Amino acid sequence: MTLTTPPVRHPYLDHPGPIAFAHRGGAADGLENTVAQFRRAVQLGYRYIETDVHATADGRLIAFHDSALDRITDGAGLVAELPWAEVRHARVGGREPVPLLEELLETFPEVRWNVDIKAEAALRPLLELVERANAWDRVCAGSFSEARVLRAQRLAGPRLATSFGTRGVLNLRLRSWGLPAAVRRSAVAAQVPEAQSGVPVVDQRFVRAAHARGLQVHVWTVNEPARMHRLLDLGVDGIMTDHIDMLRKVMEDRGVWA
Repeated sequence: MTLTTPPVRHPYLDHPGPIAFAHRGGAADGLENTVAQFRRAVQLGYRYIETDVHATADGRLIAFHDSALDRITDGAGLVAELPWAEVRHARVGGREPVPLLEELLETFPEVRWNVDIKAEAALRPLLELVERANAWDRVCAGSFSEARVLRAQRLAGPRLATSFGTRGVLNLRLRSWGLPAAVRRSAVAAQVPEAQSGVPVVDQRFVRAAHARGLQVHVWTVNEPARMHRLLDLGVDGIMTDHIDMLRKVMEDRGVWA
């Protein structure tokens, strides 16, 4: 039985049916977190894109997953120790520049961004950017660090959509098992893996517990059609994938591609 999606609690979630998220724009294509990859996702019809942010040594906010440039670019060094003037010359896959988040908000005004705050130094620059751009309805902030998410919520208030950190997800999982745990109400979504260390996270009890508290459930990172179908059957509210063509086809086949 598919559970009913709860009422929208924040404009960020104002979307018909389950949400398709392009994880890093569609990381399977090898140009993750680049304007070129984000543009491909948008051309496919994606309106929700997941990305990550770090701050450079001089406080510029970049869309980039790793703490260092080395893995996916032709540059090297820790982002936090490099000025933007140096980072801007790095090329993802030897081809595409590392974008500023500000550039993305301007280039793709129709996109809603799910932003993983990868480092504490990126927190205030993110909130300042969202304020300057008046993009409160277009950004959902998350982090593995529950404390970082809570600081973002305290600084921005209810204007900012947030997801749970690790502690919030654990507490919701405990409540879904009928165990005592405090689940905060300021978040709009639980963004979770399907399983963690071999322990299932997303099942019908978890989805039911989230929906009972007005929370959506977004699952990452799902790259196989069978898993996508299973999660949609459970009533999850969003799926994040590296394989953006695949998720679109699954949703089209189910008649839920919006």
